[in-house]
Amino acid sequence: MSTDRLTTLLEEYADLEKRMEDPSIHSDQALVRRVGRRFAELAPLYAANAELEAARADLVAAKELAAEDPAFASEVEAVAALLAPLEEKLGEMLIPRDPHDAKDVIVEIKAGEGGQESALFAGDLLRMYTRYAERHGWIVEVIDSQESDLGGVKDISVAVKTKGVPEGGHGVWSRMKWEGGVHRVQRVPVTESQGRIHTSAAGVLVLPEAEDVDVEIAPNDLRIDVFRSSGPGGQSVNTTDSAVRITHLPTGTVVSCQNEKSQLQNKESALRILRSRLLAMAQEEANAAASDSRKAQVRTVDRSERIRTYNFPQNRITDHRIGYTAYNLDLVLGGELDAVLDALAEADRAARLAGGSEISRRP
Repeated sequence: MSTDRLTTLLEEYADLEKRMEDPSIHSDQALVRRVGRRFAELAPLYAANAELEAARADLVAAKELAAEDPAFASEVEAVAALLAPLEEKLGEMLIPRDPHDAKDVIVEIKAGEGGQESALFAGDLLRMYTRYAERHGWIVEVIDSQESDLGGVKDISVAVKTKGVPEGGHGVWSRMKWEGGVHRVQRVPVTESQGRIHTSAAGVLVLPEAEDVDVEIAPNDLRIDVFRSSGPGGQSVNTTDSAVRITHLPTGTVVSCQNEKSQLQNKESALRILRSRLLAMAQEEANAAASDSRKAQVRTVDRSERIRTYNFPQNRITDHRIGYTAYNLDLVLGGELDAVLDALAEADRAARLAGGSEISRRP
């Protein structure tokens, strides 16, 4: 256990506690949210350390009693037995966490190979995540979407947010960060007249939602174009040029939004996605410097880069990163994702405890 790291984090907790008690902080709600998130993230560590310190004090007292009366020897053994699991628990908490765990996320789902069937599957994934969010009391907000002719989605971006400060610093990112990658489906499409099983894919990109303080974007680094919104089949759905395309010139990142009727609203939505993409890119660059094994979440929506397969004939779901397989696909698509995500989180925890890097969240 790193005592230096423990001391640093406990000092940070005490400082955050003082800041939250300062009335002046409440004039900036964005600051209140950031401080509150970090405070909630460190609260379990503070509680675990307090519990360990109390157990150590009890052990000292028990030893003093046993020195005066041997009948208290069993009390010493009982209290001493509590220390090891408490120290292990605190030691795990001191392992550096993902710095974005408390954040909300932006989820982008894109249809890939498979035409209309892929778009329908992308719609299934959207419903799965929406139902999962509802189970956890999260809010889902559609930022931009392009629907397909048969009711699927070609491309959609949604924000998934917690209500208030996430408990223990476990925000949406701490759970949904595992979902980025290519998802493959095997089933008989509604467009298939011969009853043959087809394989198609959809890509999912999960980004920690960036705040203004996370990413600074210079206005001169942006090229902003406006155009007319279009709907399924390419038909115009708006008679004004309200859709917005923003290009971040230094990185070549392009974001388009057309969901809102207002050009200003579409611009704000596009900037929101752009900030999150740039934050993710900066994190990827930092991670790549430390480990060459990390890759982008979705390079292409290609079936060979799959992270998970959804097999309808067998009601089977398989996560290829950790070899997880279950035969409850219908329940998973209904939003019961926790078993899959728990397995991924446990594999990541084991990897970090072993001193390695986190498991790949990407293909």
